[in-house]
Amino acid sequence: MTREPPAEVEAAIAGFPMEAQICARALRNLVLSTAEQDGIVCEEALRWGEPAYLPGRVGTTVRIGFDKVTSDCKLLVNCQTSLVEDWRQRFGDRLTFEGNRAVRVPVDQPLDELALRICIADAFTYHSRKKEPRLG
Repeated sequence: MTREPPAEVEAAIAGFPMEAQICARALRNLVLSTAEQDGIVCEEALRWGEPAYLPGRVGTTVRIGFDKVTSDCKLLVNCQTSLVEDWRQRFGDRLTFEGNRAVRVPVDQPLDELALRICIADAFTYHSRKKEPRLG
């Protein structure tokens, strides 16, 4: 069961156009269910005016944004990570990316839940995975 968002997060999502609100809420549910499934406790807050999900020291923050020009929602991560480049290599035929910071999520298409769930899990474990020794 998904928890109610903090008032400031709900207000930010409510400021999106209706189709983007639906998409953002679906992304929020996916982010929270991925965290729960993986045993990650994440704080939900507003960062840079966008809903943000902070997994603590094990990972990097995931934000949900809206692009006023394209009307896409976006799943954003810190641009200093290698996450988007990794995802581009894995999911370039399934997802659309923006630079080194976002996955574009069209509001008029179904979510690729499997690919997005993997992206979210990667972000939420980014720092802990960087510290793991590489084999070979």
